[in-house]
Amino acid sequence: MATLLVREMLSLPIRKRQALLLGRLSALAKRSIVYIDGFNFYYGAVKDTPNKWLNLQNYFELLRQDDDIQKIWYFTAKVSGAQLVRQETYFDALATLPLIEIVFGLYKLKELRCRIKECKYQGNKLYKVPEEKGTDVNIALQMLDDAYQSACDRMILVSGDSDLVPAVKLVKKRHPKIQITVYIPANHPKRGAAKELRNVADKHKTLPSALLSKAQFPQSLIGISGKTICKPSCW
Repeated sequence: MATLLVREMLSLPIRKRQALLLGRLSALAKRSIVYIDGFNFYYGAVKDTPNKWLNLQNYFELLRQDDDIQKIWYFTAKVSGAQLVRQETYFDALATLPLIEIVFGLYKLKELRCRIKECKYQGNKLYKVPEEKGTDVNIALQMLDDAYQSACDRMILVSGDSDLVPAVKLVKKRHPKIQITVYIPANHPKRGAAKELRNVADKHKTLPSALLSKAQFPQSLIGISGKTICKPSCW
């Protein structure tokens, strides 16, 4: 029987053979969904690098070549000021990718006070840091919904945020067959929050920075509106 199948395969034109083989390999691939904590990813992987113009779909297809990626959820928030123009340009580029869906939370500046006792600075010790509101809740809800819908066999979570630990635990408890892999953005692998996520996931890895440069958008591309989208000059 096996010999007969091989003979039938060899009798097909080479293109049909390749298509059939790719179809069978695709059927064997595990369905996966990617969840990206946008601010965590930005500050951990691409800030202060030349890799901000990142094609997220291309990147994760390179990273997860054995997966059949169903969807890439990108959770973020719109910033303010001059950065917003660059950010919206990037959102326009992401909108051209069929697997990407962007979910927006809220962006706020959180005021903190320097608590370093040895600090000799005599001026204002209050400073502001950007903070996303709602992203952890949005990610948790989407993971639970996808698990309930049996939308995937694997979940790929890109974050180092300990607020996501309860969501990962609940998915594992209610849907133990779903494998959860956490990728920690490169600047975060030794942080306590990342450690907590590593402990509850099935697998954990540091997000590989070497692939970032291989998955960049071209300098310009045509957006879904038909207009040309250009990479921000300072990127």
